[in-house]
Amino acid sequence: MTVPFQKYHGTGNDFLIIHADEHVPDRGELAERECDRTDGVGADGILFLALEETFDPPRVVMTLVQPDGETAPMCGNGARCAAEWAMDRTGTDSVMIDTQAGTLRADRDGEDVVVEMTDLTFDPDAIPVDADEPVLREEIEGLEVSVVNTGVPHAVSFVDDVDDVALEEVAPPVRHADVFPKGTNVCVASPDGSGGFRQRTYERGVEGETESCGTGAVAIAVTARRLGLTDADPVDVSPPGGDLRVSFNDRGRPTLAGPVEHEFDGEVAVEPPVEP
Repeated sequence: MTVPFQKYHGTGNDFLIIHADEHVPDRGELAERECDRTDGVGADGILFLALEETFDPPRVVMTLVQPDGETAPMCGNGARCAAEWAMDRTGTDSVMIDTQAGTLRADRDGEDVVVEMTDLTFDPDAIPVDADEPVLREEIEGLEVSVVNTGVPHAVSFVDDVDDVALEEVAPPVRHADVFPKGTNVCVASPDGSGGFRQRTYERGVEGETESCGTGAVAIAVTARRLGLTDADPVDVSPPGGDLRVSFNDRGRPTLAGPVEHEFDGEVAVEPPVEP
Protein backbone atom coordinates (compact mmCIF):
# COMPACT_ATOMS: atom_id res chain seq x y z
CA MET A 1 0.00 0.00 0.00
CA THR A 2 1.21 3.50 -0.81
CA VAL A 3 0.37 6.99 0.39
CA PRO A 4 0.74 10.25 -1.57
CA PHE A 5 3.24 12.93 -0.58
CA GLN A 6 4.23 16.40 -1.67
CA LYS A 7 7.89 17.47 -1.59
CA TYR A 8 8.60 21.03 -0.40
CA HIS A 9 11.77 22.85 0.57
CA GLY A 10 12.62 26.10 2.31
CA THR A 11 16.07 27.36 1.25
CA GLY A 12 17.15 23.79 0.64
CA ASN A 13 15.76 22.35 3.89
CA ASP A 14 13.51 19.71 2.30
CA PHE A 15 10.56 17.70 3.55
CA LEU A 16 8.04 15.13 2.41
CA ILE A 17 4.55 16.23 3.41
CA ILE A 18 1.96 13.53 4.12
CA HIS A 19 -1.59 14.25 5.24
CA ALA A 20 -2.06 13.05 8.80
CA ASP A 21 -5.23 11.18 7.82
CA GLU A 22 -3.19 8.77 5.70
CA HIS A 23 -2.67 5.40 7.38
CA VAL A 24 1.03 5.01 8.17
CA PRO A 25 1.59 2.14 10.66
CA ASP A 26 5.10 3.24 11.66
CA ARG A 27 5.97 6.87 10.97
CA GLY A 28 9.48 6.49 12.34
CA GLU A 29 10.30 3.57 10.06
CA LEU A 30 8.91 5.43 7.07
CA ALA A 31 11.05 8.49 7.84
CA GLU A 32 14.20 6.41 8.29
CA ARG A 33 13.61 4.69 4.95
CA GLU A 34 12.34 7.49 2.72
CA CYS A 35 14.52 10.33 4.03
CA ASP A 36 17.58 8.33 2.97
CA ARG A 37 19.13 10.15 0.03
CA THR A 38 20.52 6.98 -1.54
CA ASP A 39 17.72 4.44 -1.24
CA GLY A 40 14.69 6.66 -0.46
CA VAL A 41 13.16 9.83 -1.84
CA GLY A 42 15.61 11.90 0.19
CA ALA A 43 14.63 14.58 2.70
CA ASP A 44 15.50 16.21 6.01
CA GLY A 45 12.26 14.89 7.50
CA ILE A 46 8.61 14.02 6.98
CA LEU A 47 5.90 16.50 7.96
CA PHE A 48 2.59 14.88 8.90
CA LEU A 49 0.01 17.64 8.59
CA ALA A 50 -3.66 17.87 9.58
CA LEU A 51 -5.61 20.81 8.14
CA GLU A 52 -8.49 22.38 10.08
CA GLU A 53 -10.25 24.76 7.70
CA THR A 54 -13.13 25.76 10.02
CA PHE A 55 -10.87 28.21 11.87
CA ASP A 56 -10.13 31.76 10.73
CA PRO A 57 -7.32 31.79 9.83
CA PRO A 58 -7.10 28.07 9.04
CA ARG A 59 -5.02 25.88 11.35
CA VAL A 60 -2.56 23.15 10.51
CA VAL A 61 -1.30 20.63 13.05
CA MET A 62 2.35 19.77 12.33
CA THR A 63 4.31 16.72 13.42
CA LEU A 64 7.89 16.39 12.18
CA VAL A 65 9.53 12.97 12.10
CA GLN A 66 13.25 13.18 11.39
CA PRO A 67 15.51 10.78 9.45
CA ASP A 68 16.49 9.01 12.68
CA GLY A 69 12.82 8.10 13.23
CA GLU A 70 12.37 10.46 16.18
CA THR A 71 9.90 13.34 16.48
CA ALA A 72 11.21 16.90 16.78
CA PRO A 73 9.09 19.50 18.58
CA MET A 74 9.84 22.36 16.18
CA CYS A 75 11.39 23.20 12.81
CA GLY A 76 11.45 26.73 11.40
CA ASN A 77 11.74 25.89 7.72
CA GLY A 78 9.42 22.93 8.22
CA ALA A 79 6.81 25.30 9.67
CA ARG A 80 7.22 27.59 6.67
CA CYS A 81 6.74 24.63 4.31
CA ALA A 82 3.68 23.53 6.29
CA ALA A 83 2.28 27.05 6.03
CA GLU A 84 2.78 27.17 2.25
CA TRP A 85 1.13 23.73 1.91
CA ALA A 86 -1.86 24.89 3.97
CA MET A 87 -2.17 28.25 2.22
CA ASP A 88 -2.06 26.51 -1.18
CA ARG A 89 -5.03 24.39 -0.12
CA THR A 90 -7.13 27.08 1.55
CA GLY A 91 -6.46 30.03 -0.75
CA THR A 92 -5.45 32.17 2.21
CA ASP A 93 -2.36 34.22 3.02
CA SER A 94 -2.31 33.44 6.75
CA VAL A 95 -2.48 30.24 8.80
CA MET A 96 -1.90 29.12 12.36
CA ILE A 97 0.47 26.20 12.94
CA ASP A 98 0.19 23.96 16.00
CA THR A 99 3.56 22.40 16.88
CA GLN A 100 4.78 20.53 19.93
CA ALA A 101 6.72 23.68 20.86
CA GLY A 102 3.68 25.97 20.65
CA THR A 103 1.29 27.63 18.23
CA LEU A 104 2.74 29.88 15.52
CA ARG A 105 1.29 32.32 13.01
CA ALA A 106 2.50 32.30 9.41
CA ASP A 107 1.82 34.84 6.67
CA ARG A 108 2.66 35.21 3.02
CA ASP A 109 4.75 38.31 2.29
CA GLY A 110 5.41 38.63 -1.42
CA GLU A 111 7.63 35.71 -2.41
CA ASP A 112 8.37 34.82 1.22
CA VAL A 113 6.59 32.88 3.93
CA VAL A 114 7.04 34.48 7.35
CA VAL A 115 6.48 32.52 10.55
CA GLU A 116 6.41 33.91 14.07
CA MET A 117 8.65 31.59 16.06
CA THR A 118 8.16 30.15 19.53
CA ASP A 119 9.47 31.96 22.60
CA LEU A 120 13.24 31.61 22.82
CA THR A 121 15.21 31.04 25.99
CA PHE A 122 18.77 31.00 27.29
CA ASP A 123 17.59 29.39 30.53
CA PRO A 124 19.68 26.22 31.08
CA ASP A 125 16.80 24.16 32.48
CA ALA A 126 14.55 24.99 29.54
CA ILE A 127 17.14 24.27 26.83
CA PRO A 128 18.10 21.81 28.49
CA VAL A 129 21.83 22.05 29.26
CA ASP A 130 23.60 21.03 32.45
CA ALA A 131 24.63 24.47 33.72
CA ASP A 132 23.82 26.81 36.61
CA GLU A 133 23.57 29.95 34.46
CA PRO A 134 23.18 30.81 30.75
CA VAL A 135 25.94 29.34 28.62
CA LEU A 136 27.49 32.21 26.68
CA ARG A 137 30.84 31.78 24.94
CA GLU A 138 31.91 28.71 26.88
CA GLU A 139 33.97 25.84 25.51
CA ILE A 140 32.17 22.52 25.09
CA GLU A 141 34.09 19.63 23.54
CA GLY A 142 36.67 22.01 22.08
CA LEU A 143 34.22 24.48 20.51
CA GLU A 144 33.35 27.87 22.03
CA VAL A 145 29.55 28.08 21.96
CA SER A 146 26.54 29.94 23.24
CA VAL A 147 23.48 27.82 23.97
CA VAL A 148 19.86 28.80 23.27
CA ASN A 149 16.54 27.07 22.68
CA THR A 150 14.54 28.42 19.72
CA GLY A 151 12.01 25.58 19.77
CA VAL A 152 14.88 23.07 19.84
CA PRO A 153 18.33 23.35 21.45
CA HIS A 154 21.17 25.04 19.57
CA ALA A 155 24.85 25.47 20.36
CA VAL A 156 26.04 28.49 18.36
CA SER A 157 29.70 29.22 17.62
CA PHE A 158 30.86 32.45 15.95
CA VAL A 159 33.94 31.94 13.76
CA ASP A 160 35.93 33.99 11.29
CA ASP A 161 34.80 32.00 8.24
CA VAL A 162 32.31 29.13 8.22
CA ASP A 163 34.02 27.63 5.18
CA ASP A 164 37.13 26.96 7.26
CA VAL A 165 35.25 24.76 9.75
CA ALA A 166 35.32 20.97 9.38
CA LEU A 167 31.74 20.77 10.64
CA GLU A 168 31.33 16.99 10.29
CA GLU A 169 34.34 16.62 12.62
CA VAL A 170 33.80 19.32 15.26
CA ALA A 171 30.00 19.18 15.56
CA PRO A 172 29.27 15.56 16.61
CA PRO A 173 31.18 15.74 19.94
CA VAL A 174 29.18 18.86 20.85
CA ARG A 175 25.89 17.41 19.58
CA HIS A 176 26.39 14.37 21.85
CA ALA A 177 28.08 16.13 24.79
CA ASP A 178 27.00 14.91 28.22
CA VAL A 179 25.89 18.43 29.21
CA PHE A 180 23.02 18.16 26.70
CA PRO A 181 20.62 15.50 28.05
CA LYS A 182 18.52 15.67 24.87
CA GLY A 183 21.35 16.52 22.48
CA THR A 184 21.66 19.74 20.52
CA ASN A 185 21.94 21.18 17.04
CA VAL A 186 25.31 22.79 16.32
CA CYS A 187 25.58 26.02 14.31
CA VAL A 188 28.64 27.92 13.14
CA ALA A 189 28.26 31.50 11.92
CA SER A 190 30.58 34.11 10.49
CA PRO A 191 29.91 37.83 9.85
CA ASP A 192 28.95 38.75 6.29
CA GLY A 193 30.28 42.31 6.64
CA SER A 194 26.88 44.03 6.70
CA GLY A 195 25.42 43.05 10.06
CA GLY A 196 24.27 39.62 8.93
CA PHE A 197 25.82 36.17 9.12
CA ARG A 198 26.64 33.14 7.04
CA GLN A 199 25.42 29.89 8.56
CA ARG A 200 26.21 26.20 8.62
CA THR A 201 24.28 23.77 10.83
CA TYR A 202 24.75 20.16 11.92
CA GLU A 203 21.25 18.96 12.81
CA ARG A 204 20.27 16.61 15.58
CA GLY A 205 18.02 13.90 14.14
CA VAL A 206 19.44 14.33 10.64
CA GLU A 207 22.89 13.62 12.07
CA GLY A 208 24.63 15.65 9.43
CA GLU A 209 24.87 19.09 7.87
CA THR A 210 21.74 20.44 6.20
CA GLU A 211 21.39 23.03 3.46
CA SER A 212 19.44 25.25 5.83
CA CYS A 213 18.07 25.33 9.37
CA GLY A 214 15.42 27.88 10.34
CA THR A 215 15.59 27.47 14.10
CA GLY A 216 19.38 27.67 13.69
CA ALA A 217 19.13 30.96 11.79
CA VAL A 218 17.01 32.37 14.61
CA ALA A 219 19.48 31.01 17.17
CA ILE A 220 22.33 32.79 15.39
CA ALA A 221 20.42 36.08 15.17
CA VAL A 222 19.23 36.19 18.77
CA THR A 223 22.61 35.06 20.13
CA ALA A 224 24.47 37.64 18.05
CA ARG A 225 22.21 40.36 19.46
CA ARG A 226 22.66 39.01 23.00
CA LEU A 227 26.46 39.10 22.59
CA GLY A 228 26.47 42.56 20.99
CA LEU A 229 27.76 41.28 17.64
CA THR A 230 24.99 43.04 15.70
CA ASP A 231 22.18 45.50 16.33
CA ALA A 232 20.58 44.93 12.93
CA ASP A 233 16.84 44.32 12.63
CA PRO A 234 16.20 42.38 10.54
CA VAL A 235 19.24 40.13 10.74
CA ASP A 236 20.09 38.46 7.44
CA VAL A 237 21.29 34.86 7.81
CA SER A 238 22.58 32.91 4.81
CA PRO A 239 22.86 29.12 5.02
CA PRO A 240 24.16 27.25 1.94
CA GLY A 241 20.64 26.78 0.56
CA GLY A 242 19.57 30.44 0.37
CA ASP A 243 18.84 33.57 2.33
CA LEU A 244 16.71 33.89 5.47
CA ARG A 245 15.66 36.97 7.41
CA VAL A 246 15.12 37.13 11.16
CA SER A 247 13.13 40.07 12.52
CA PHE A 248 11.70 40.95 15.91
CA ASN A 249 8.02 41.90 16.04
CA ASP A 250 6.18 44.22 18.41
CA ARG A 251 5.62 41.31 20.79
CA GLY A 252 9.37 40.76 21.07
CA ARG A 253 9.22 37.39 19.35
CA PRO A 254 11.47 36.55 16.40
CA THR A 255 10.03 35.95 12.95
CA LEU A 256 11.66 33.85 10.24
CA ALA A 257 11.19 34.77 6.58
CA GLY A 258 12.33 33.19 3.35
CA PRO A 259 11.14 31.47 0.18
CA VAL A 260 9.39 28.09 -0.03
CA GLU A 261 9.15 25.90 -3.13
CA HIS A 262 6.89 22.98 -4.01
CA GLU A 263 9.22 20.54 -5.79
CA PHE A 264 7.10 17.55 -6.87
CA ASP A 265 4.49 14.99 -5.82
CA GLY A 266 4.78 11.23 -5.51
CA GLU A 267 3.84 8.12 -3.56
CA VAL A 268 5.71 6.03 -1.00
CA ALA A 269 5.07 2.54 0.31
CA VAL A 270 3.95 2.62 3.95
CA GLU A 271 5.72 -0.63 4.78
CA PRO A 272 9.24 -1.74 3.87
CA PRO A 273 9.61 -4.14 0.95
CA VAL A 274 9.61 -7.82 1.85
CA GLU A 275 13.06 -9.37 1.66
CA PRO A 276 13.22 -12.25 -0.90
